Amino acid sequence: MSQARWNELKALVGRGLMVRTDSREVLPGEVFVAMPAAADKTDAFIAAAIERGAAWIIAPKGTPLPSCAAKLCAPPAGLDTADALGLLASAHFHTRRHAMQVVAITGTNGKTTVSYLVEGLLAAAGRSVGVLGTVAYRWPGAHIDANLTTPGCWRLHELFAQMSESGVDTVVMETSSHALDQKRVAGLSFDAAVLTNLTQDHLDYHGDFEAYYQAKTMLFGTYPRPDKFKAANADDPYGMHLLTEYPDAVGFSLGGAVSPGNRMLRGNILKSTGKGITLRMDYDGKSWTLDSGLVGAHNASNLLAAQSVGLGLGLSGTDMQALAPFTGVPGRLERVPNEHDLDIFVDYAHTPDALINVLRALRALDFSRVITVFGCGGNRDRTKRPLMGRAVVQYSDVAVLTSDNPRHENPLDIMADVRPGMSEAPAGVTVIEDADRYAALCKAVEIMQPGDALLIAGKGHETYQQIGDVKHPFSDVEAVSRAVRQIKGGRP
Repeated sequence: MSQARWNELKALVGRGLMVRTDSREVLPGEVFVAMPAAADKTDAFIAAAIERGAAWIIAPKGTPLPSCAAKLCAPPAGLDTADALGLLASAHFHTRRHAMQVVAITGTNGKTTVSYLVEGLLAAAGRSVGVLGTVAYRWPGAHIDANLTTPGCWRLHELFAQMSESGVDTVVMETSSHALDQKRVAGLSFDAAVLTNLTQDHLDYHGDFEAYYQAKTMLFGTYPRPDKFKAANADDPYGMHLLTEYPDAVGFSLGGAVSPGNRMLRGNILKSTGKGITLRMDYDGKSWTLDSGLVGAHNASNLLAAQSVGLGLGLSGTDMQALAPFTGVPGRLERVPNEHDLDIFVDYAHTPDALINVLRALRALDFSRVITVFGCGGNRDRTKRPLMGRAVVQYSDVAVLTSDNPRHENPLDIMADVRPGMSEAPAGVTVIEDADRYAALCKAVEIMQPGDALLIAGKGHETYQQIGDVKHPFSDVEAVSRAVRQIKGGRP
């Protein structure tokens, strides 16, 4: 594509011309972008877009175009069509004119909790904050249920424009490895980026840990603003590796990790009980303490991640006291109140490492027994299933295996994939199976005694169970509350 033609197209898009990535949505005169993820169907999608009246076609260099009036354009040199979409989205929504700072949080676990913590920290400092993440896309005056942790590129720029119009000055966004690899964040510029950890997940997509890591690190090196503030968890092997690659990044650690050349935010757990955590922080010769209602070492690490972002954006140790009132995120070790004062928690943990972290946190609270209800999602990484089963039986007294979101798999087949890991259960651990998630919750509630803890893992804040293509209403919080009423009855 000549620079003149590209400039012509950007100008038209900047004046309101719509861009589509779904050929079925194209209207006469609009632009169609053939995305790399659908490369095997590019010709068919282009033909469909032309039939619907597309005036511009953005496709990889060398793509043949049927004889028609549409203009065929290749992305500018060195870019693919996903990059081009980001530039066009930025032009359409005038993204670069928005005076907003952008904080990106990536990692296998902890993204949502850290995003809530950073939101609270910055709001207390007087900022107007927008959050894009797993639970919702929200900002003052707006709340939209999220269907993806990181929305598609065009939608992402549209949300940025809406936030800017509402007076938001700082955006905090969870940034998934899929979004980075697929360049959904193309056209954006980040002011701060933080890596919480890297543990097994999404290997069905990435193939192996190295590819997974490389997708995450795109946030730190590939996307604009090489001078962005960077932070990484030095207690995580991949976080430490990232620190060695970026000497200007700040490391945070609970375990005294050392990365020569990097500044370090060090945390020390002074007290950890069922009521919360007391942390002492040391950074650049200054120290402060923080009392938090969050529970467990994994949340202590999340607190350090949030504070590292705050420090990178100019806050002080004194400002960190704004984190003290924060008591948690929906579906993240969320306590379910009930008439019988049973200790019931709902958590989004759906990876081996996340299960280990949350179960260790409950173990530290000295409950009589830990009962865990869990399952594995269908059409997702199968290799993590036995590892999740092993994690549950290692840290639970009773393991209740059930269905999660089976999608297009048979729940019994998914459970069969989990079972080998559970075969390593220590002596005395009870294993219960029921593919019906509500029935499994009822069985767990039925065996609960005062002093036990019940963890319902995997779905967290979700309000549905996906079976096939249908999302059926199902909330773990509502379902277990109903089970308690049904089985335990009213308060004696």
